[in-house]
Amino acid sequence: MSNENPSLVPEAACLYVVGTPIGNLADLSERAISILSKVDCVACEDTRVTGLLFSRIGIKRPLIPYHDKNEANATNGLIQRLKSGESVAIVSDAGTPAVSDPGFRIVRECRRQGITVVPVPGPCAFTTLLSASGLPTDSFLYMGFLPPKSAARIRFLEKHKDYKRTIALYESCHRIEKFMNEMEKTLGPDRVICIGRELTKKFETIHSGKIVDIRPQFDQGSKKGEFVVLIAPANYEL
Repeated sequence: MSNENPSLVPEAACLYVVGTPIGNLADLSERAISILSKVDCVACEDTRVTGLLFSRIGIKRPLIPYHDKNEANATNGLIQRLKSGESVAIVSDAGTPAVSDPGFRIVRECRRQGITVVPVPGPCAFTTLLSASGLPTDSFLYMGFLPPKSAARIRFLEKHKDYKRTIALYESCHRIEKFMNEMEKTLGPDRVICIGRELTKKFETIHSGKIVDIRPQFDQGSKKGEFVVLIAPANYEL
């Protein structure tokens, strides 16, 4: 009889939703490594990104593209694999699948068809920043990416100007400077925010405080990478 921990061995006909590092490879858990190395196949957002991760940790598994443009068709194929008894893992390029990344549709279809779904938790960018921000964590609103058009983002800020919970969202390097201007103009320079970039990586930067106070550091810093932005409730003091 094997003494191996059963949670480290994938079961047949089971979908595993596996969190992967958002930057620091050491954040990949023992359980995640074990499951990813033993499932029949891995559905991933970008086979090049996941292939590089696997090569670094010595995993060789069949990779199936699963991204925004092919989710519908790929879901059907993965469901058939699961029904035939295969074990399948789904990963995103970084972080937790289905959180502003592909994964929702395959999980929903598995639930609809009675297929077992097992989460293998791992990093998530916005909760990583929230834990180190100094902003209220007891209740928050997660919005993912706001619309690309400035007018829509401003409407959102105006609507939530007096919101009583922390707001968490993502922003791209292409819009972060515009969004900083929009926050300062709409919410006021004294609104407390937290901006994180390159989280868990070598050049990780986290700025928490009033917009007017952190603006100089932000303006002088690099705008490369993906940003996490937290907006504190109105009248919150850090």
